[in-house]
Amino acid sequence: MTETCEQSPMKDAFWISFRIMAFSSTVSTALCATYSRSENIVGAGFYNSFNFEAIADPNHGRVNYVSKATAMSQNLTFSSANTFILRGDWKTVLNDSSTTGRNSVRIRSNNAYTTHVSVFDIVHMPQGCGTWPAIWETNEANWPNGGEVDIVEGVNDQGNDQVTLHTVAGCTMPASRTQTGTSGQLNCDTSVNGCSVNVGQAPSYGPTFNADGGGWYAMERTNVFINVWFWSRKAANVPADVSVGGTTVNTSNWGTPVANFPNTTCNFPQFFDAHNIIINLNFCGDYAGQSSVYAASGCPSTCKSYVDNNPEAFSNAYFWFNSINIYQ
Repeated sequence: MTETCEQSPMKDAFWISFRIMAFSSTVSTALCATYSRSENIVGAGFYNSFNFEAIADPNHGRVNYVSKATAMSQNLTFSSANTFILRGDWKTVLNDSSTTGRNSVRIRSNNAYTTHVSVFDIVHMPQGCGTWPAIWETNEANWPNGGEVDIVEGVNDQGNDQVTLHTVAGCTMPASRTQTGTSGQLNCDTSVNGCSVNVGQAPSYGPTFNADGGGWYAMERTNVFINVWFWSRKAANVPADVSVGGTTVNTSNWGTPVANFPNTTCNFPQFFDAHNIIINLNFCGDYAGQSSVYAASGCPSTCKSYVDNNPEAFSNAYFWFNSINIYQ
């Protein structure tokens, strides 16, 4: 059950009429919502809530996504009562002629969501040259027509997380909006790499995130906006309903998001379908493996050569989740 105070045109009309009668000249544009938890994914529950995608990488990475059985037998995924680990292989030197790449894991949620809040309690994310970890929501069957929301994404130990929307042509974002991050590209068309926001906080990604004990990412998606928040484990302003993973959340108490994507010039129901959550660790590929991006990160050799010949470099290339909570 979702209790929302987004103002639809009908609600706007009501409040305007009310304020006219009350002789008020101020029109409120409050946005808030209380959501109830529909899923609490913890420990071994990840195996029940997600499907392992042993598929060829659509992003041309130096990666071999494995099945659930292989992931478990090679300790690429394992769980405890309140821990789930997802990682890449950190033991094998790859043959240069290999047509695939380093073993890794890509999982997709069994359930799909439209209006919802997803809260990710993450202790550690993959780090290292050549890595490309991501937590995102999309409709794979209809991509890019069904849209995509990249919540956590980065490469090669970059300094900050980047939040991005990807759509077909016709969805754009305004230059000025209420967020703490910094807007990049404003055109969400995937052919121009989507509309992005740089979170602008060193603890939001990679080694600094891990050194601080991780933190929380949360996304709220409605037909009016898509918001993303980040709180470091060391932050003093983590909302109580986020830190304890409660049965309800009230996003109106969460403060300004790091990334705000309004529907001002993007009809969300037109560009975004129901989405599954995808979590994966890629190596190299169309992003991390770009020669200019890889070199600019101060990484040695070439991405492919480094990934092939330095398995020990990926001992820290793992996700550690405490939980994922879904609210609707």
